[in-house]
Amino acid sequence: MPEPGEYLPDATEGITRVADLPKPKIVQRSRDFRRQPCPTCGHSSYRDRRARRVLHDLGDLRSGRPHDIHLTYSVHHCTECGKYFNADMSDLALPGAHYTHRVVALAVRLVVEDGLPYQAASWHLWRDHRVFVPFASIQNWVEGGGKKGGGPHRRRLSRLGAGGLSTFGVYDARPRCGRCQPVERLSRAKDGRPDRPIDEQTIRRDFADMLKGWLKGQGGLPLLASCAQKVGGDVEGRS
Repeated sequence: MPEPGEYLPDATEGITRVADLPKPKIVQRSRDFRRQPCPTCGHSSYRDRRARRVLHDLGDLRSGRPHDIHLTYSVHHCTECGKYFNADMSDLALPGAHYTHRVVALAVRLVVEDGLPYQAASWHLWRDHRVFVPFASIQNWVEGGGKKGGGPHRRRLSRLGAGGLSTFGVYDARPRCGRCQPVERLSRAKDGRPDRPIDEQTIRRDFADMLKGWLKGQGGLPLLASCAQKVGGDVEGRS
């Protein structure tokens, strides 16, 4: 019996083929209507035939199986304008999409709000929500929505892995040649005092102080201690 806090890997970890994943649970949905108004001319059009569409939805962690929606919908023919059209299914998914709105919205939030890389977001969707989404599809959704298409801010650290470093200053990442003087940077003071210009030596000292405090809280790590000494000098010798 597992102890409290014991790490238990996901049962599907290590699977490399989609065919080896748990079989999905089928959920039947219907958008089958006898008559529907034509989206072009508004004429009430009879059903011409039925069709089926498969949508991947958020799965069930209790059973550990994904959910597939088998959607039956009606195809209508307008006798006035000769147009063929499908019954409205926009409440479930976009036209031609293979995933429901819930899956797309959750995947985009994982990247935009939580800052997860595309591959990590794909694994998170499967592990915690039992829906398999290739990371390339997540990238298309995010960049198609304009949330990650722009370039990074030139004077700020990325929030991906920046951690506590973002509180020590706004860094200028532009390359400089050997003849150029170092550009002064602005430090964001945490005590409410106005910002002050600092140089590279101050940034290195502040980073070493932060790393020293972290090492004390973690009991000390020799490798990181040596890194701190290289960055800010003898960290252990400073109080």
